[in-house]
Amino acid sequence: MIKQTDRKVNRLKRHKRVRIHVSGTKERPRLAVFRSLNHVYAQLIDDDGSRTLAAASTVGLKAKGNGMAEAIEVGKAIAAKAKAAGVSNVVFDRGGFLYHGRIKALADAAREAGLEF
Repeated sequence: MIKQTDRKVNRLKRHKRVRIHVSGTKERPRLAVFRSLNHVYAQLIDDDGSRTLAAASTVGLKAKGNGMAEAIEVGKAIAAKAKAAGVSNVVFDRGGFLYHGRIKALADAAREAGLEF
């Protein structure tokens, strides 16, 4: 039987491996996504300047509905905040999670709202 901690450790290993290659700049920040059991979080991060340019989550939006609908709303919100910050092109960082389900829904919604990655 797989323990919960084993899954978390494996996800963190995958995330570290990906972060070697994925980095954000001021012109093209990193769109980092985190998924918990109850919420979805997204941030635009400038790794060169070590600062967060914009953030959105289901906690801040108080979105209603199932996880997929909430993830779509977070994707639209982060795209709107990115446009307000003058960002149109980003690097996607799935955070070690599979590109499936809520992560994919968030990415597709952000693309439809105008972000390019």
